[in-house]
Formats: sequence, structure tokens, C-alpha cells
Amino acid sequence: MIKTLGLKFRGRHAWPLFRSYRPGYQPWYLTSEEARYLTLALHQAIDVALRFQDDPDMLTPPVENQYLVRVPEKSKGGLHWKDEWLEPRPLERAEIVPEPVDANRLQRINKTMPQRRGVWEFDFFYSPMAGGDRGERPYYPYVIFCVEQDSGFILACDLAEAGEPVSGFAENLLRLAERAKFLPQEIWVRREEAYKLLEPIAPRLEIELRNVKRLTALEQAQAGMFQFLMR
Repeated sequence: MIKTLGLKFRGRHAWPLFRSYRPGYQPWYLTSEEARYLTLALHQAIDVALRFQDDPDMLTPPVENQYLVRVPEKSKGGLHWKDEWLEPRPLERAEIVPEPVDANRLQRINKTMPQRRGVWEFDFFYSPMAGGDRGERPYYPYVIFCVEQDSGFILACDLAEAGEPVSGFAENLLRLAERAKFLPQEIWVRREEAYKLLEPIAPRLEIELRNVKRLTALEQAQAGMFQFLMR
């Protein structure tokens, strides 16, 4: 596209490179929608930059925490742009909706595993290794990790699909309980999302669920796994 426009650049790394960035995915080629949006953003950035050359104070906000924003308005001739001083909206977190709980399955686990012992540290995080089909955008899958606190033994290490690990996190706990043939007295997590995903299950399994700042045993096991994978 750049060559078609007859543009030339000199110097190392002088050619512009446009990439799409999304959490959990490698930088990738722009989609048509992203390219159109980027075109709008560049036009407005040029407009502000040229005016800033003549008026260096134009980006000084009249009120603290406000920013100059180019705002579009629809008209018969297309989009008309104007300046507005706006304050950023508060960050909105995606709502975590736990999956339905199989009551019969929980009852069966409780009946066959009456004793509770120890503490399990549960968490999820991005894998350091990217995956995906050839020719498609590579992604970093979530690793669902569980470590027995006292021994540091890794009880579970499973991969979730790209995106959110919602669909696999609670299910992983149930599969682990069925495989290990015992349940912990407590489960520790360090993410609010993890707490909400296990909140409907833990009390029904007579497990105390705790939200803590650090998962020392899990973090040590995670560091060892990353060191092994990145050799």
C-alpha cells in the first residue's frame, strides 16, 4: 500500500509498521475495521498536531483530569469534528457470570470424599508460549494452575481457550477433586475473577474460599515452569 502511494522512507526502521494489539494475542495484521478506525485517528491527530505548532498551550486542560478529545458529529456532508475537553470514564470490568452448577455432581463428590485436608492455591495466567493454527493469529492460552500449599506439588496444569478462562476454571476444580480423590480445607486465590468463579461451588463442597494477595507456593511453581519453557 505504501509503495502504491509512491511514498519512500530512508533510514533503518523508517518504514511505518501498523499492528493490531489485543490482550492474550500476538501483534497481528490490521483488520479492515481497524484500518478504517486508524485512518480516522490519524487524520484527527494530524489536525491537532498542526494546530499545536501554532499554539503550544492548546493541550493544557482547563480542569484537572480532562483531556482534549476530537468528537464527531453527523451531518449531511458526513462527519464533522469538534474539540471537547472530557474526563475519562471509570474502567468498567467485564461481569463474571459463573457457569451453572451440577448439584448431583457436587453431592456425589461430597459423599465420596468426606475428609478435607490442606490448602490448594488456585490461579490462572497467560502461558509464555503462543499457540494457534497456522496462518491464524497466534494467541497465548490461559494456564489454569493449582498447587498444594505445604508440599508445593502441582495438582493441575491445564490450558484454556483464547480469551477468558471462565468456561474452564470451575470445571477444572471439579475434575481435580474427582481425580485426586480428596478435597482441601481451603482454596486460596488472588484474583477477584477467580473468587467469583469458585464462589458458588466452594461452600457446597464445604471448602473455605479465601482471596489473598500472594500465592507463594503457586508463584514459585509458576516461575519454575516459565524457566523450563523459555530455555
